[in-house]
Amino acid sequence: MIRTAVVGASGYSGAELVGLLAAHPRASVAAVVGAGSAGRRWEALYPGRAHLFRGEISAWDPGALAGLDVVFLALPHGESAVAAASLVGSVGVIIDLSGDLRLADSATYRAWYGREHPAPELLGRAVYGLPELFGDDLPGAGLVACPGCYPTAVQLAAGPALRLPAAGTAVTASAVSGTSGAGRSSDPALSFSEMYGDARAYRVGRHQHVPEMAAGLERYAGRRVRLTFVPHLIPIERGILATIVVPLDEPVSQHEVLEHYRAAFAGSPFVRVLDPEERLPAVRGVAGSNRCDLAPVVDAAGGSLVVVSAIDNLVKGAAGQAVQVMNRVLGFPETEGLPGGEEAT
Repeated sequence: MIRTAVVGASGYSGAELVGLLAAHPRASVAAVVGAGSAGRRWEALYPGRAHLFRGEISAWDPGALAGLDVVFLALPHGESAVAAASLVGSVGVIIDLSGDLRLADSATYRAWYGREHPAPELLGRAVYGLPELFGDDLPGAGLVACPGCYPTAVQLAAGPALRLPAAGTAVTASAVSGTSGAGRSSDPALSFSEMYGDARAYRVGRHQHVPEMAAGLERYAGRRVRLTFVPHLIPIERGILATIVVPLDEPVSQHEVLEHYRAAFAGSPFVRVLDPEERLPAVRGVAGSNRCDLAPVVDAAGGSLVVVSAIDNLVKGAAGQAVQVMNRVLGFPETEGLPGGEEAT
């Protein structure tokens, strides 16, 4: 059994991680860490998951984690890179769920996150952990930056589109998110109670995930990409529904596009390509799973390809993807310990 720790175990993504790792057939949870909850019992915070794990939440002490096989960082942006820097060289694998290690340079981080990077020496060192697009980089990696919910939903939907010869280079992505995406300690204005009966766009033109998504799509497509991203918050607990529009320079058939997407994700157990004539992705169809449902639709009248994708932001958009990455890094079966893969096609 590999020995793991979750730093940030009292937050929403951290709690999902604890539950998944505790049930994983090849992993054990050796430590749960949470600065604001140190000394409390984890199962007291999440009594509905007491059957999965019981243990005391520890204060942050990098020395206490030395020698562990895998440490997951489920911390806010800014804090996570500091933690990663203190663990490099003392643990086997570091898997970071924040945005701190996803960008290539400190200038881009400063421009989009509005702060200096706390550990610039780590930038460019982490493998980008989106298994379906860049999984060949993962085996044996020691430092991994997992993409979050929006980058996962957008890149999985748009990536294959940009490899179509008929596709243009401009991508417009609109996505709606449940309130848990803001985190457990977020602004009260973003809570479910405040959002109920409302819907809001936010950070239009300045969302911090734009350069990450653009860079990933350019890398996958092998050409320059212009991305417009508009995020929205809606009053559901969890889930992401994204709609991506890519212009087409010449006509392409619905059958051709559908087969193109199915070929792109052949062998990807957590991506299910739906025929839009049968149904479109919906949040309820992926809730609680590590699956991404997506459907490409040729809009002949508009001269574009529309792709709809749905994920659970706390699983495929965070904790589940991190466990999927761990499986790939360590050579375990990719679906092991994760919900949804056995049903994907």
